[in-house]
Amino acid sequence: MKATMTVIELKNNKSQKLYPITLGINKTGHLTIAGLDITELVKKYGTPLYVIDELTFRHNANEYINSLKKYYDNFLILYAAKAFACKKIFKLANEMGLGLDVVSGGELYTAIKSSFNSSNIYFHGNNKSEEELHLAIRNNTGRIVCDNFYELELLQKTALSKNKVVEILIRLTPGIECNTHEYIKTGHLDSKFGFDLEYLDEVLKFIAKAGKNLLLKGFHSHIGSQIFEIEPFADSTEILLEQFKHVKEKYKVELTELNIGGGIGIAYTKEDNPISIDEWAKIITNTIKEKCKKLGLNLPKLICEPGRSLIAPSGITIYKAGSIKQVPNGRKFISVDGGMADNPRPITYQAKYTAVVGNKMDLKEAENVTIAGKYCETGDILIKDIELPEITHDDLIVVFGTGAYNYSMSSNYNSIPRPACILVNNEKSEIIIERETYEDLLAKQK
Repeated sequence: MKATMTVIELKNNKSQKLYPITLGINKTGHLTIAGLDITELVKKYGTPLYVIDELTFRHNANEYINSLKKYYDNFLILYAAKAFACKKIFKLANEMGLGLDVVSGGELYTAIKSSFNSSNIYFHGNNKSEEELHLAIRNNTGRIVCDNFYELELLQKTALSKNKVVEILIRLTPGIECNTHEYIKTGHLDSKFGFDLEYLDEVLKFIAKAGKNLLLKGFHSHIGSQIFEIEPFADSTEILLEQFKHVKEKYKVELTELNIGGGIGIAYTKEDNPISIDEWAKIITNTIKEKCKKLGLNLPKLICEPGRSLIAPSGITIYKAGSIKQVPNGRKFISVDGGMADNPRPITYQAKYTAVVGNKMDLKEAENVTIAGKYCETGDILIKDIELPEITHDDLIVVFGTGAYNYSMSSNYNSIPRPACILVNNEKSEIIIERETYEDLLAKQK
């Protein structure tokens, strides 16, 4: 029987792909990824199981590279590590010539242990510790993105103690509102991140007094995450360039780096229609060219920080169905062997996902069900009201778009070990993060 799922349709989404590009359905009606039957992957690695498709990650990275190359000469793409911080993914990013956006000492340490090109590492964060700054400076981190006066003072002290020149960007809050979840807005005025524009002169005077140890290269802004509109990106870019002009006129210094952050949204469901990477690149670069011409500025190096749009579509999570409960005159709950601890986004952001029954791709949708997790919380629901084939225990529920903010936000809630993560490519698979054990849970306990 011909598969009735919307896999092929959604792979052709005009903006961005929801599914890994190597996804398929074999003759037995099983879902495949990178030519591998998911039922065989489950036999080998167990469930829940995070799966990252290498070809999709490379494809998405190349889409950014090629789109920007088409419209602009001088740019650097940073992979936002917080989406999924992992040595193997860092190595792939480095191999492809990407830089890295890190926000903690742990992410920076992972990059160091991955032999990442240190000059292409940008260190963010709104409360960096002295220990983290020492780690960054000691390992010749390319840029430190300064977020507040406390950090500037601490960084000056640390740089002076090591007799180092530290190249920095200043994170500005441009006052841009965008249509996304309140918890992932970062560019509006009432935000914990960055310097408000009214403090800019005070910041610049501090840097000038700091002398040779702090070298200002440019400005940074990040307005939020999972954004479907292009206008906020363009508006933020213009505001930053106006500050470039201010610095040039008042301080006789022309800055050379414009970091516009990340935040491009992706499709999690067939209703989502985010902007395409090429459309984003064209409009942003045109904005820069026109604004710089108007303000009499040289074209700066353009830096962007995609995370979700690189890694999320590359990932799937495979669960095994367990208990099934039909509420009288209510929902039918299908419980799986994972949930809110391996994917906290639904309970945190009310995020929506798409799923299929991976071992029944040749069957028609037959019932409306709700996919529930196994954690001891009523709100532990992965997907509400989804049409799927009839499910029995041990069926494999595959959730898409889970490469970003799933493993990286996972926890051991209810003392449950984190799942394994594998990388697949060209009919081969390898473990890149081992499944935790009960012993791992107790390893640091006395």
